[in-house]
Amino acid sequence: AQGRIAQSLGHVRRRGLCPDNCPMSSLRAFLHRTLPQVWQRRGWAARLLWPLSQLYALAWRRRQRRAMQANTPHLPVPVLVVGNVIAGGAGKTPTTIAVVQHFAKLGVKTGVLSRGHGRNRSAPACVTVTAETPAALSGDEPLLIQRHTNVPLVVGADRLHAAHCLLRQYPGTQLLICDDGLQHLALPRNGEICVMDERGIGNGWLLPAGPLREPWPRRTTLLLQTAAVSDASAAPALPPSQPVYQARRLLAGEALRADGQSQALAQWASIAHPVRALAGIARPERFFSMLRAAGLHLAETLSLPDHASAEEMLPYARRMLDQGLPLLCTEKDAVKLWPHLPQVWAVPLVLQPEPAFFVALTDWWRQQRSPSDAAP
Repeated sequence: AQGRIAQSLGHVRRRGLCPDNCPMSSLRAFLHRTLPQVWQRRGWAARLLWPLSQLYALAWRRRQRRAMQANTPHLPVPVLVVGNVIAGGAGKTPTTIAVVQHFAKLGVKTGVLSRGHGRNRSAPACVTVTAETPAALSGDEPLLIQRHTNVPLVVGADRLHAAHCLLRQYPGTQLLICDDGLQHLALPRNGEICVMDERGIGNGWLLPAGPLREPWPRRTTLLLQTAAVSDASAAPALPPSQPVYQARRLLAGEALRADGQSQALAQWASIAHPVRALAGIARPERFFSMLRAAGLHLAETLSLPDHASAEEMLPYARRMLDQGLPLLCTEKDAVKLWPHLPQVWAVPLVLQPEPAFFVALTDWWRQQRSPSDAAP
């Protein structure tokens, strides 16, 4: 199927309908733009993919059985997984950052595990990420998390192996937080935070006919909704007594450059100074909409696939900078662009969960502590 789509895209380029330098010339970019639209309703395209989703369901049930039968040893410290049940970003990384920062305030020594999406295939199986680690080795999101939290962080496709690597290097770790691992069944966990946004569960079908990575509903420790579900038909059915909490996503008031210089968004807005923006995230238009809501005039926007590499982004970024206007991007994009283009402005995304979420998180942590560790 991918081969046929690629042939079709080649035909489109030959006809001159999409230039060679257009992101749509990439199959990945095409699917990145098209599938999320298919997944929001049970239209003809989703129905054509539905038989494949049944194969996905069979494979998922087989994985579950194998995970249940496997004799996986538990880790010596509690594990808290942050993730979502649909494809595409819903706010997992900002949630992970907020959770790590909360435990830091409690004095808990945390470590973070991550898959490291977007890193080079030739990268080592496990990489300990520091603020200076190249994004090509760490992936963009782990590098962003590490720079915000400065806690031990190890990336690896096998999160259980990554956990052992982290604990060997940092034996004083008290809690492991896994960024995006709800479906990584090989990793034992003591708690789960499921993050959802305005898409809810979309059309309610499994991949590739719908956005669901696993069957829903199922109970998680905490469910965090980062936006109200925009379509009532996509609202997730909830198991009985499922704790649900709300969070707000908003842009920071300032854009940042690699040299530490800052610029208030309000200043650009007050003088109607035009800017350009690009985003290589799951839902780029959401970032652009937030910039417009802040009063910015976007002379040009460019959407790139989620986890786009620096090599994929640089030609477009350089072209946009050549126009002589400020270029804005997300922090996730900036960690890849700054080593090459330090003049690019990054606009941080801030997540503000309701206070009750952190109260529930603290209560969960107290339940994990052994009697010998309990405070008097």
